[in-house]
Amino acid sequence: MNVRSSLTSYIGVVILLVSSFAFAGVDVETDDNGVILDGYDAVAYFTENSAVKGSAEYTAVHNDAIYYFSSKKNRELFNKDAAKYAPQYGGFCAYGTTFGKKLEIDGRAFEVVDGKLYVNKSLNVYETWSEEKAENIQSANALWPTIKDTPAADL
Repeated sequence: MNVRSSLTSYIGVVILLVSSFAFAGVDVETDDNGVILDGYDAVAYFTENSAVKGSAEYTAVHNDAIYYFSSKKNRELFNKDAAKYAPQYGGFCAYGTTFGKKLEIDGRAFEVVDGKLYVNKSLNVYETWSEEKAENIQSANALWPTIKDTPAADL
């Protein structure tokens, strides 16, 4: 592949990524670059039960958010069933959602419960959330539909 062809491909990918997060909805928690989960690999939470940093080398876009993966295999698994691996509450803090708040998260503060990924603002917040996990999930599930489409700054 020549330099011009490589550059054209690269520009095409950049345009796709920029257009994807430029129109990101209010229902997903992303950083300023449109990356969700603090850059951690959504699939690794399930397959390794670990917070594994992803790479810009392996990305996918789902629900207007850019996901990073640690491997091509994990990206392929995600692309086969993105809904299975996507975090609950758009990647906002699970505990914050119980209070009707949309809070940023730390990708290391996670748990997979009944096949669903929950992330929290910090490891300390995760500890508090996990003390009454079932009740907190029930509460957040009830509140999420009422705050989903509201910008975080307005809550």
